[in-house]
Amino acid sequence: MKIRATIEEAKVAPIPAGRASPLLMEHGSMTLRYYAPKGRDPQTPHDQDEIYIVASGSGTFFMNGERVPFGPGDALFAPAGAEHRFEDFSDDFATWVIFYGPDGGE
Repeated sequence: MKIRATIEEAKVAPIPAGRASPLLMEHGSMTLRYYAPKGRDPQTPHDQDEIYIVASGSGTFFMNGERVPFGPGDALFAPAGAEHRFEDFSDDFATWVIFYGPDGGE
């Protein structure tokens, strides 16, 4: 079982066709990805709950009509099915993404 993922590894990991980020770890229902959108964030609601841990950059996180600022080290939560996206983010923005739990959320 893999127990560590680095930003250096994440930056060069291949992104599978049809995905927006590389898969770096998985265990049970949990997956870890590294997401670094350029220009705009085209996300749509996901089937699982997710936690973002901002690795670099800053911007605004939009979820279900609410906007909050974010920066490096911040953690953000988006429940399954919630409309969410990153807005007005800096060119160096990147975040760890942890998906977990059953489809439909906990």
